[in-house]
Amino acid sequence: MKRACIVFIIIVAIVAILTTTVCILNEKWEEKQEAEEWAALVKQYRDDKISMYEKENSTLEPFCMDVAFIGDSLTDMYDVAKYYPDLNVTNRGIGGDTTFDLEGRLQVSLYDVQPKVVVMLIGANNFSTMFENYEDILEGFKENLPNSKVILLSLTSMGGDVWGPHNHLAAFNNVKIKALAEKYGFEYVDLFTPLMDMDTQEIYPEYTIDGGHFTDKGYEVVTAEVRPTIDRVLAEWWAENGTEKAE
Repeated sequence: MKRACIVFIIIVAIVAILTTTVCILNEKWEEKQEAEEWAALVKQYRDDKISMYEKENSTLEPFCMDVAFIGDSLTDMYDVAKYYPDLNVTNRGIGGDTTFDLEGRLQVSLYDVQPKVVVMLIGANNFSTMFENYEDILEGFKENLPNSKVILLSLTSMGGDVWGPHNHLAAFNNVKIKALAEKYGFEYVDLFTPLMDMDTQEIYPEYTIDGGHFTDKGYEVVTAEVRPTIDRVLAEWWAENGTEKAE
């Protein structure tokens, strides 16, 4: 009788272990499926955006675009036509892009366009590895966009549990971005400071929807900081090319 009880307990334990194992495997399989589905959606989104750029490029003449904005979701979500209605602008941002993703699409995103001015904000999706190829991007600009003006935007201040902890690294990386801008003769615009609430050491809550991405008020601040530099370098471009912008 005692032996039968022991056998029964062992069987119950084995069944419990197997059931738990199956549940864990199912959860991991579902997580893997979700990850694969998400990756497929992201890839499709990027492919669609790049195809859209290619179609747009076929209608453009070199230097017909005053400004091309390039970057990740912060650029992708930036309604540049709304904030720069008096300029010919194009948005070449793709949500989720790292510096590596961006470098891989520079031909269609920028080189085929030859804009007068490039405005780049990139690095928030790979803070710790962004400088493995950030300078390569800048060298590409020098080689392939010799007549374009380039404005490098700093990483932005952030907030909340997900993005807030990255503020110190973002501030550190901005020192490097500014140094590289000086090295290559590009412009640098600080977005980190004007977005930062110095009391909380995080982005002002009214400027962000989730701690990392901007509200309309956030984009208004970005535009106010960037616009003077755009106007100045555009004027320089026209002067260097022997003409003035038509009024």
